[in-house]
Amino acid sequence: MTNKNRTVPCFTVSIIMQDIKELSLKELEDKLLCWGSPKYYAKGIFNWIYQKGAYEFNRMSDLPAALRKALAMEFSILGLELADLEQSSDGTAKFLFALKDKNLVEAVSIPAARRVTGCISSQVGCKFGCNFCASALKGFKRNLTSGEILDEVLYLKNNASGGHPALSEEPVRASAQQLSHIVFMGTGEPLDNYENVLKAIRIINSAHGFNIGARRITISTCGIIPGIERLALENLQIELSISLHAAVDKTRSQIMPVNQKYPLEALIKCCHEYIAKTNRQITFEYILIKGFNSNLSSAQNLVKLLKDLRLAKVNLIPANSIPELKIIPPEISEIVSFRDYLFGAGINVTLRKERGQDIDAACGQLRLRHEEK
Repeated sequence: MTNKNRTVPCFTVSIIMQDIKELSLKELEDKLLCWGSPKYYAKGIFNWIYQKGAYEFNRMSDLPAALRKALAMEFSILGLELADLEQSSDGTAKFLFALKDKNLVEAVSIPAARRVTGCISSQVGCKFGCNFCASALKGFKRNLTSGEILDEVLYLKNNASGGHPALSEEPVRASAQQLSHIVFMGTGEPLDNYENVLKAIRIINSAHGFNIGARRITISTCGIIPGIERLALENLQIELSISLHAAVDKTRSQIMPVNQKYPLEALIKCCHEYIAKTNRQITFEYILIKGFNSNLSSAQNLVKLLKDLRLAKVNLIPANSIPELKIIPPEISEIVSFRDYLFGAGINVTLRKERGQDIDAACGQLRLRHEEK
């Protein structure tokens, strides 16, 4: 197999190696069968990559030497490099990764007392142009592959557990806890990259992959109705989060252009149908922006919009200051008053604890700063 021109059943060795994380377990089993190897080795390979954090095939000591050599000739494991890192005093760590084509993406590790949450990007840039988010300031470039999405998770998992040389010489030890939760709330719109995101989620959730429970995986969307409808049919117990940020069309359209295509009436109707099909709660993310959507009238409109929606929760998020977008959070008294009004009206409401305030915490900020150098 060392001859580049030699043909082996079912594959030809090429200079450009495929990312093995692009393969599902079934696809890897089929590949091994084509090579004449028992398919049960696929589970072992998954275990080495996703659970043990192996980044070289020659470390997979319980595989036959010939199989390790064949894998190394055909596939790669890692497809990103650490380009920049910022760590907050609260333990939050924001990573900027360079992909093989030199595009940049961000991921964040957020430690808490009993959990470590990984915030993952799904696209390079974003096409939806929400006015409170820095992700779209440089436009949309491309979707991430499922392997690149899994690269982010692999990095965060390995870093949390101590890291290894291929990822970082000095791993950021944010917490003694293992990576336990994944949220697709980084750069990009997950439901606009549906196939790759769902393929990655199935490996994140798989007992042979990262083995992270479905209810610990969250997709956050700006409100792509066809994607929500499709997700309702997947029979997955993952969490759905919808970026709302305003409760009337005129206001929401000012900061979220997607509202012009998928207005609130259609979106809320879709949410009713999603809950009816899945019996799963939907979380509505609501960024509080001073002078825009944080007054009593806005709270009243939000109650009116959601009062008849079964299994709904509102997660209030004080805005991160983004000078480029002239975004600032309200005073704490206004935030508390907004929360208390919702609670008094019977809305299930939480107030997100601010994290990473001393670094470029908002989506796209670290990438934006790096690209402007």
